[in-house]
Amino acid sequence: MGTHIVILGSGTAGTLTANRLRRSYEEKECHITVVDQDDDHVYQPGLLFVPFGAARPDHLVRPRPRQLHSGIDYRRSTIDRVDLTTRTVHFTAGDQVTYDVLVVATGAALLPEETEGLTGPGWNENVFTFYDLPGALALHRALERFEGGRLVVNVADLPIKCPVAPLEFAFLADWWFTRRGIRDRVRLTYATPLDAAFTKPVAAGALGGLLESKGIEMVTEFTLGEVDGTGRRLVSYDGREVPFDLAVVVPLHGGAEYVSRSPELGDGLGFVPVDQRTLQHPDHPEVFAIGDAAALPASKAGSVAHFAGDVLVHNIRRFVAGQEPDAVFDGHTNCFVETGHHKALLIDFNYETQPLPGHFPGPVGLPLLKESHANHLGKLAFEWMYWHSLLPGHELPGIGSAMPERGKTRVPA
Repeated sequence: MGTHIVILGSGTAGTLTANRLRRSYEEKECHITVVDQDDDHVYQPGLLFVPFGAARPDHLVRPRPRQLHSGIDYRRSTIDRVDLTTRTVHFTAGDQVTYDVLVVATGAALLPEETEGLTGPGWNENVFTFYDLPGALALHRALERFEGGRLVVNVADLPIKCPVAPLEFAFLADWWFTRRGIRDRVRLTYATPLDAAFTKPVAAGALGGLLESKGIEMVTEFTLGEVDGTGRRLVSYDGREVPFDLAVVVPLHGGAEYVSRSPELGDGLGFVPVDQRTLQHPDHPEVFAIGDAAALPASKAGSVAHFAGDVLVHNIRRFVAGQEPDAVFDGHTNCFVETGHHKALLIDFNYETQPLPGHFPGPVGLPLLKESHANHLGKLAFEWMYWHSLLPGHELPGIGSAMPERGKTRVPA
């Protein structure tokens, strides 16, 4: 049967990894098993648009097995734990599977219950999240009823999936209420645990300037400690309060539960530590992690999984052949930031290089750190590319895994 590669998770990272591996190996050389606990693959970038009626929920969900190439075994099971000593994945049903290579791609889980009061009185009534489909649908109904008051967008703490999505929600809310003719009756607030709008200085300046120009106030260094749904207050750990009429909260994130039940597999948050260049576990070389499940100093975004994919597959092939990994992931991240009014901003960066102005992927391309309608069209076009190019494991023409230097303008420190 050859080498048995087990991939835990069939979201963005797990699916593209499985498909790349299937294309890389003959079936007699390598047996690939993909495991997930449900059959619904959700196009997560589309969740941002659901509250504003700009995406059809039924278009965002497709069957997981149908996204995998033929010759890949798909197994629907809930994982209990991984035994790294015996190289065995144990399932809650009592059965198990052994592996030669393990890829952890089970993403990040929402943990709203970890914040006091978040899922208490007011949850899905005046306190919402759009980070899952039920929450996004409930928020859509609330926005349609909302006629004025203070709407607060809050990030509980980091890390989170798609760090720019909360900003995008604030920008789209400005557009939504403007279109409805009630923007002057809505006070928009963005509360973040960061000391600026974003983690990187140049991008933080650009995004902070957009918040200001759209009349969206920003509350910085606000780490959520409690939600008072009855009194309509968000309370930070330092005691500061932000009142609201409608709160949109991005809850705490952690790794999949089974990771914490698996000795030596994960860190304190349930994410899997790996070498940031090779994506290989430091103590168990047969274990790799990709996507949101990996404890990397990079954004938890789909583009990171995409760009890391060919590095991961190359290094797995090296490991199986008894060689040291030599492909290097540079932390390349690329994000369209929807800014409302049919415009978007594009950022492109990696571990060492912050988002810079210029063009992507070269001197002639989409503008970086600048609002444009072309970037908005790029954001919309990405959904087709996701299903038909990224998930099947294809490379995008002219866009490699490494961050392009050409077309960028260096900004003095």
